[in-house]
Order: sequence, then structure tokens, then C-alpha cells
Amino acid sequence: QVQLVESGGGLVQAGGSLRLSCAASGIFFSIDAMGWYRQAPGNQRELVATITSGGSTNFADSVKGRFTISRDNAHNTVYLQMNSLKPEDTAVYYCNAAVRMYRADYGRNYWGRGTQVTVSS
Repeated sequence: QVQLVESGGGLVQAGGSLRLSCAASGIFFSIDAMGWYRQAPGNQRELVATITSGGSTNFADSVKGRFTISRDNAHNTVYLQMNSLKPEDTAVYYCNAAVRMYRADYGRNYWGRGTQVTVSS
């Protein structure tokens, strides 16, 4: 069983910063891409940022230049550094990972339970 556990959410004023962490645990072979998605009330879940095992990154246009994503492959952890936060960044942020259970496996999709980020104006 693979578990993704997020931490680091909270309440911050506009212009502030937060750093989210997500650690994967369990028995598996490797993790391909990891990423962060978010869902605001009444909205669909949307991509925020992803990072491959090799370090290639992808960001939503709305967060480019403000958010950075990084990962520690040795500890199966992904981070999201969020700077210059805006009220519209308020959402539940979910960690995602494509996990291989064995070498020839495909990347199975796993989600964390989410962490709330609230940005006040």
C-alpha cells in the first residue's frame, strides 16, 4: 500500500509564502512523476506543477514565476515552494505520484488526502 502524506498548508496573508511537502511511503519499486494539484470550492481539480524523476518541471500559467517544485528522490518527497501568494491560490492542495510497483510496471496514480492553503487579502 502506497501512502502520500502532505504537510505545510495553512493560513497566510497575500504576498506571503508557504512550503508544502509530500512524502511517499510503502513498498514500491520507483516513482515516476510527482506533482501538486489544487481544488477550490466549486471548481474542478487543476494542475499546479509536476516534476519528473529526472527533474523536468511543468507549471500552470497562473503560478509560473511564483511557485517552484522540487523533489528528493532518495526520500520519495516532493516540495512546492509558493511565493507571492494571492487570494486566488486558496484551495486544497493535493499531492500526486505515479508509482511503479515493480520495474516493468506502469506508473500507478496515487493521491494524498490534501492540505488546505488559505490566502487572506
